[in-house]
Amino acid sequence: MTPEIFTQTFEASRGQLKSYILRMTASVQDTEDIVQDTYLKAVAKLDTFKGDSSLKTWIFAIASNLARDLLRAKKRWPENVTDICRTAALGNREFFQEAMQIRQTSPQGHFEIKEHIAFCFTCVSKSLPLEQQLTVFLKEVYAFKVKEIAMITDLTEAMVKYHLHLGRSKMIALFDKRCSLINKEGVCHQCTELNGIFNPKQKAEEALVEVKMARDAEKKNKEELFDLRMQILQELDPFESKAAALQLHHLEHNREVMEKYLEKKVHGDN
Repeated sequence: MTPEIFTQTFEASRGQLKSYILRMTASVQDTEDIVQDTYLKAVAKLDTFKGDSSLKTWIFAIASNLARDLLRAKKRWPENVTDICRTAALGNREFFQEAMQIRQTSPQGHFEIKEHIAFCFTCVSKSLPLEQQLTVFLKEVYAFKVKEIAMITDLTEAMVKYHLHLGRSKMIALFDKRCSLINKEGVCHQCTELNGIFNPKQKAEEALVEVKMARDAEKKNKEELFDLRMQILQELDPFESKAAALQLHHLEHNREVMEKYLEKKVHGDN
């Protein structure tokens, strides 16, 4: 393994690696730091790579360990994160002013419901135990095999399957209960609400027609709807999409809200 070959592989994997770490941490700055640290650590340890896995798997293992070290020190987000952040946004005039400025001036300032579906999954997945969140993203979004995930996470294949099953089942249950695209009784209406704010001339029904999940919701079972969500995540790069600037601004808002919320909750409990 030469440094040149490693660098070529790293750069080819950089886009997926960045989106993976962002979806784990919900922080652009943490993502940039972890990706850079992954590169430096991998270069320093290059002589230890024995070829037992693909180079990409090895790179993701280093990045995952760095992300886990960071996230273990932080509390998991609550399942109703979208409700908490929506309430905070409604009282934050600056947030909407900044968002509208992005919407009007940035080539990545579009609002699309499918983008928000991916964004929503990122936030809600942070309520899962860390190992479940890791395995769900690695398997369902980044298409690693169970054997590869075991290498990345340093778990047995049996434990990978266990965490994957629990994580997938938990997310299916959460969205079945909360998402109004899946269940008309769902309590979360953020997709259509935000579409009305950022695309006032486009009716929510017209926007939803573009989302296969919404069109097919009544025809498909919960497992199939979960797979459609995963397909949306697979197809979107949160740093490069037409809505990237707007969604990253929204994600930063949610991260700040949750940090304050969890800090206040800890102090309140004490």
